[in-house]
Amino acid sequence: MTVVMDDVVARESRHVLQTYRRNAVTLVRGEGVRLYDANGREYFDLLSGIGVAALGHAHPGLARVVADQAKTLIHTSNLFFHPLQGQLAEKLASLSGLPRAFFCNSGTEAIEACLKFARRYWYTKGAPRQEFIALDESFHGRTLGALSVTSDEHYRQPFEPLLPTVKFVPTNDPAALLAAVSTSTAAIIAESVIGEGGIKPLTPAFAAAITDACAKSGALYIADEIQSGLGRTGHPFYYQALGVQPHLVAVGKALGGGVPVGAALVSQQVADAISFGDHGTTYGGNLLACRAALFVVGEIFEGGVGENVKRVGAHFEQRLRAIAAKHAIVKEVRGSGLMWGLELKRDAAPVVPAALAQGVIVNRTAETVVRLLPPLVITEADADEALGRLDAALGAVGAGE
Repeated sequence: MTVVMDDVVARESRHVLQTYRRNAVTLVRGEGVRLYDANGREYFDLLSGIGVAALGHAHPGLARVVADQAKTLIHTSNLFFHPLQGQLAEKLASLSGLPRAFFCNSGTEAIEACLKFARRYWYTKGAPRQEFIALDESFHGRTLGALSVTSDEHYRQPFEPLLPTVKFVPTNDPAALLAAVSTSTAAIIAESVIGEGGIKPLTPAFAAAITDACAKSGALYIADEIQSGLGRTGHPFYYQALGVQPHLVAVGKALGGGVPVGAALVSQQVADAISFGDHGTTYGGNLLACRAALFVVGEIFEGGVGENVKRVGAHFEQRLRAIAAKHAIVKEVRGSGLMWGLELKRDAAPVVPAALAQGVIVNRTAETVVRLLPPLVITEADADEALGRLDAALGAVGAGE
């Protein structure tokens, strides 16, 4: 089928709700770490659908299991058992240390579940708590509960009033966190690596303050691992690198490798407070999503992809720091594994089209940060070529500085 860019844009302008400012590229095909547009032009994908395509594009094994499951049974509803939810929950329990999972369709839905389960926990204890403590640079999603614990006024203001019981504290400020948490706090929620807010890992000192605050107040800890989880940082979950154990974990993005699926991982302590009917979903945990997720998780943690992240991640960082040293506009390099941010000394927006012109896909976040989330299967050779193209884009944007 021939795809014409002008036809795509015209049809969307008439019929698709205009909530996205798209780049002027129509992508039609992918293979590994490469994407191809309607004109056949190749791009290195250093964004992987915002951290989703963990195994790259058109992975033959993932395609095979999804096709096989689609031919067998896609959906039954949660009114019945099927054989895959328990298998996936078991694998996630082994990786996370949390014994139970609630399956949903996205990371944002996982956040909503975690917020509800935290409140239900305190209700069951007979001492209801409503307050949540979140971080100043946080982004947890765009539904009303997730938006309530997202700090940016740009996202929040048009939809207020949101949950009135949320306090924000500065990221990586242990004293501020300890001062904010009290016996009114239901839960602390934090991304283990701030994603949308500029690729900022939590510090060990801040993680220790979370543990301390929870111990003193009884508050629960919700770790948002939607972007940083499932091997992206070189760890199954980044909270493990920080030495903190959450009561709830939100998972999404990479879990299905492109098939929509999310999960709220739950400690037994919290699970004991949940009753039938407390939460639900029509599509969550369907056979197609679970089959895809089982394959993705297997490839990452049993098929060598996780080891690839550690090996190529170290090479990626080395190359990225060398490139940053060449360009005066780069202020800082931050990240872990295959999750990186280049903070510039000015708005990073011009880097996105400059990179596209060089044939590499990145995006800009937190205004001044170029975000890099390549597929976890990227090779050292592909990383070299893709980062070489990014190097050229930075040179074009920063010329004269």
